[in-house]
Amino acid sequence: MQPDSEDDAWRSIVEHYGDRFPIDPDESPRTEPAAERSVEPPSGEVEPPDVASGDEDEERFVPPPPPPLPRVAPDRLVAWLGIFGAPVVLLTAVLVGVHLPGWLGYLLVAGFVGGFVYLVTRMPRGPRDPADDGARL
Repeated sequence: MQPDSEDDAWRSIVEHYGDRFPIDPDESPRTEPAAERSVEPPSGEVEPPDVASGDEDEERFVPPPPPPLPRVAPDRLVAWLGIFGAPVVLLTAVLVGVHLPGWLGYLLVAGFVGGFVYLVTRMPRGPRDPADDGARL
């Protein structure tokens, strides 16, 4: 059944939304009846799962301790503090209503711009290894 227009096609989709597509009986997957389970009413006591076997603990993966965090070079640390510290100080001063002297405002803006320029100029120019596609196993 082909719809006559696009509106009829959308209307048909909306009318049949959620309907199941009929499957031929020959193509339907064969399922065996589920075995009946006995359902016991709760007795009020909660029994913890059986962990006495100890097999679960032996098979669990325990990752190795993480390596220590790398040290940041002092010059880069100052640049990062300029990038993140200067806007925080300026924003805090504005929100609290503290008037900063003009020279301090210029110094904070210069710290932000200088830190950004320094980090951009210190970026590597090319890839570390031209054959490295970034995949790690």
